[in-house]
Amino acid sequence: MKQNFVKFLGAILISNSLMAQLAPIKSIEGRWDITITKGDKKVPSWLEVNHSGVKYLNGHFVGDGGSARPISRINFVDDKMSFSIPPQWDRAEKDLVVEAVLKNDKLTGTMNTPSGEVLNWEGVRAPKLNSTTTPVWGTPIKLFNGKNLDGWQVVSGENQWIVENGILKSPKSGANLRTVKTFKDFKLHVEFKYPEESNSGVYLRGRYEVQVTDSKGREPLKDQLGAIYGFIAPLEMPAKAAGEWQSFDITLVGRVVTVVLNGKTIIYKNEIPGITGGALDSNEGEAGPIFFQGDHGPIEYRNIVITPAK
Repeated sequence: MKQNFVKFLGAILISNSLMAQLAPIKSIEGRWDITITKGDKKVPSWLEVNHSGVKYLNGHFVGDGGSARPISRINFVDDKMSFSIPPQWDRAEKDLVVEAVLKNDKLTGTMNTPSGEVLNWEGVRAPKLNSTTTPVWGTPIKLFNGKNLDGWQVVSGENQWIVENGILKSPKSGANLRTVKTFKDFKLHVEFKYPEESNSGVYLRGRYEVQVTDSKGREPLKDQLGAIYGFIAPLEMPAKAAGEWQSFDITLVGRVVTVVLNGKTIIYKNEIPGITGGALDSNEGEAGPIFFQGDHGPIEYRNIVITPAK
């Protein structure tokens, strides 16, 4: 009996010791919505910090483009954080070096980019976006009238989007396109068609990309058709051939997403950790638009209907 009590007491002491070692790094753990100042522009980014054992930290980082990248080690001492990761799409060979100070539960720091720029940035805690009630769906809204671009606006660049025979077309790479209206929780139906090897994306709230790319016969990976780009891979790949019309039926409630591709559920009630590359902003607690990528190749859309939650 005495031996069991001693073992129990020892286990408590070990547990308390581990908790004490974890305490300093717990203060920075979690997800951070980042805004980078780049000249006169504000560029969105995202960081996730996790503990690995009792002394070390690792995580994931999303820049203004590309996908979520793993961070093997994040240094954090005396409220000062730093890490480096190799470039992804940058042509330069230098690492991205990130430094920051944690104060009043906010991060303020600099990023030394592979191209040599030094950029200032700030980070705030990402909202959990937990939903406690089942949505009550409102009236479906046609986002595209089949006649013109009323209700839509170009994002960055000269407009190449046109409307022909009831179809919204981007015949070549150019500007992206977003709805003027913004939405929080919703169900979205959209049909799309692309030529061989083309690429686009449907951004939910302007922040989370559902990948659109030529994927017939390919493995269901995090960068293929129907994926939440860089975060969530589809369960299977029911893609049709390039040149055929396909459809998404997407439900987004808080961070929880369900994606149905061509009638098959390929993502079911998965949590989206954070913004994906190419997001309009990192203000995850706010409503946002439906946003189509038009800078990666030709793409066509039609029958775009959203049903917002009341």
